[in-house]
Amino acid sequence: MNGNTIRPIDAQVRIGHVHLKVADLERALRFYCGVLGFELTQRYGSQAAFIAAGGYHHHIGLNTWESLGGQPPPAGTTGLYHLAILYPTRAALADALRRLIDAGIPLDGASDHGVSEALYLRDPDENGVELYCDRPPEEWARDSQRGLAMYSRRLDLPSLLAELPSETVGTPPRYGEGPPDLA
Repeated sequence: MNGNTIRPIDAQVRIGHVHLKVADLERALRFYCGVLGFELTQRYGSQAAFIAAGGYHHHIGLNTWESLGGQPPPAGTTGLYHLAILYPTRAALADALRRLIDAGIPLDGASDHGVSEALYLRDPDENGVELYCDRPPEEWARDSQRGLAMYSRRLDLPSLLAELPSETVGTPPRYGEGPPDLA
C-alpha cells in the first residue's frame, strides 16, 4: 500500500461460490447433497457438478479435472483454509448438526465467536468446512469503543440442538477445540 486513500469495495459485493477440486465426485456429492442437503443443479458428465440451496444456480462447484484420485495437500502448505456455509437461522444450523450426527461425521470443533456460531469439520477430501449462522448485528460482541470484539469459545451443542423439535434431538458429538482462527 502506498499511503493513498483506498476506496472500499461496493458494500453489496458478496462471495458468489467456491469451486473445489475433489478426488471422487460421487463421494463429494454424497457428502454435500446427501448429508448437508444441497441440491444438484447441473452435472458435466463424471468430472464436475454444481450444487446450491434455494434454487440458486450454484453455491459450490465440485470437479475432478486436476484431482481425480488425488490426495489432500500435506499440512504446512498454502491453500484454502475452509469454505464457510452461512445458515439463515440458529435452527437451520441445528438441523445441519443433526444431519452430521445422523451421518456419523465428526466435528473438528464448534465455536461461539460472539458474532456467529460455527461448526467445523472436514469433507471427504479433507477440505475444511465451516457451517455457521450469524447473530443479529445488535447482538454482536463489542468492545468499549463499540468495535467488534470477536472471540472463540466452545459452542454449547446441547443448546444448539434444543432449537430442533424434541423428537429430532440426540446426543451431540464429541469434538476438538476447533480452528485457532480467532483465538
